[in-house]
Amino acid sequence: MIRDSRKTIVHSPWSIVYGFLALAFLLQSCNSSFTPKPKGYYKIHFPEKNYQLFDQPGYPYSFEYPKYAQIVKDSTFFGETTENPWWINVEFPEFNGRIYISYKTIGKNRFDTLVKHAFVLTGKHSAKAYSIDDSLMITPNGISGMFFAVGGDVATANQFYLTDSNKHFLRGAMYFDAAPNADSLGIVNRFILQDMRHLINTFKWKQ
Repeated sequence: MIRDSRKTIVHSPWSIVYGFLALAFLLQSCNSSFTPKPKGYYKIHFPEKNYQLFDQPGYPYSFEYPKYAQIVKDSTFFGETTENPWWINVEFPEFNGRIYISYKTIGKNRFDTLVKHAFVLTGKHSAKAYSIDDSLMITPNGISGMFFAVGGDVATANQFYLTDSNKHFLRGAMYFDAAPNADSLGIVNRFILQDMRHLINTFKWKQ
């Protein structure tokens, strides 16, 4: 006599319910699509553009700067005493940024050396820059100079110098107290760039 070795398996009602739920979940997962959210940054509320005059006694230059910025005298440069007392920073506390302004006299310094040094300082960012564009400029007040736009994750994306080629030479560079990131700093950089251009266009030599 041959015996049937197969066993009868009795399923509980709950196991059947769990099975249907698992199957429904798998079908729903297969039909749904996943869309990753784009990388974003905090929304920044910018103040209204409004300017005031910097025209301190004894300084060989004047210009207009934003009312949401402040002028801070700079007495050291990389730990060394500045060449003269007319080095300043235009500080933007709300954005952790500043425009460093250095001034040198021609005669004590050779004009061609000052120009070469300005290009060298800009070129120091070439390792991380994907572009460096320089353009000659003549301001509405008849002052000549050069503007440098540096593309990429660099410490300073905008620099310039202004000169009369005879006595005065002034250099400016925009920096932020943050890790260089062209994407995250881009909107703030463009906002302060407008103020830098306004500074340049209203700049005057006083002596």
